[in-house]
Parts: sequence; C-alpha cells; structure tokens
Amino acid sequence: MSVIVNNVTKIYGQQNALDAVSFVVDPGHIVGFLGPNGAGKSTMMKIITCFIPQSSGSVSVCGYDVIEQPIDVKKQVGYLPEHNPLYVDMYVKEYLQFVGGIYHVKNIKERVKEMIDIVGLGIEQNKKIAEKIAAKSAQEETAGKEKEKEKSKKKVDLKELDEKLEKILETNDLF
Repeated sequence: MSVIVNNVTKIYGQQNALDAVSFVVDPGHIVGFLGPNGAGKSTMMKIITCFIPQSSGSVSVCGYDVIEQPIDVKKQVGYLPEHNPLYVDMYVKEYLQFVGGIYHVKNIKERVKEMIDIVGLGIEQNKKIAEKIAAKSAQEETAGKEKEKEKSKKKVDLKELDEKLEKILETNDLF
C-alpha cells in the first residue's frame, strides 16, 4: 500500500490543524505519527481514511484520490479511531450482525443467534453496548471497593494479631 500526501492543510475555523504537510509512504513500509496532543496526528489519519476532507492539498492511497475515489480508498484501508462513537450506540445483536457482515458470514442472522446462545447473551442482545460497558465499569468499581474494604479489614485483624503475638507481619495481599 502506498500513501502520498502532498501539501495538505486542514483548517478548523481560524485554526490550522495541518499546515502544508507532505510525505510519502512506499509499499511495505510501516509509519507512525508521533507528536503532542493537537499536533494533527488524528486529523491526518482522518483525511487519509476519508473521514474528513482536507482544506487544500492532495492525498492518494494506492493511487486512489481520497476526495475523488473515497470508496476505492476505503477498500484499501482499515482504520479504527481511538474513540469510535459507532459501536457504543449499537445494540449487541446489531453489532454482531455488523461485524458478521464485514466478514461476509453466510446465514448471518442464524449465526448471530447461535453465537448469542453459545455465549449466553440472550438477555443482553437488545441492550446497547454502551449500557453493557457502563454496567461492567460500575460492577468492576463496586468489586474494587469491596476488595479494598476487605483488605482494610484484614489489616486491622493483622494489627490485633500482631499486638497479641508481639510479631510484625507484613503482607502484600497475602490473602
């Protein structure tokens, strides 16, 4: 895969996010964007992958122009942004069908139903993924607080034991 970025500028209002950036990535090479927050790394990736247009300049991927031939570019590139808003708004069942569609799974509705049954997602299949993430986070937070309470109680018990036996016992989550 080749990427050619020529004199690309991206302007948001009065702010230049990218200012006349040019580079070439030859086939077979691996490239990473390094820089502080606000340097334009995500903006450049979004332009290369046809999520947003550049204000000026040109970009081609495998010979396809990102403005004139975005479908052809998207067939060549896979890009998952750091915070993808799409998935959290999808329902569990809908997401599984979406991913199955990407992989051209035959009999997708039946396969999704089968997978939901196998992994026990029956009651969860019509919930949004965001709800599941929030519930899991809350559950993990509660479990973490309970573990800390238990550790604290064990420390008190150990102090009492220490006083009685006149020994010092140090532990890093011994129990």
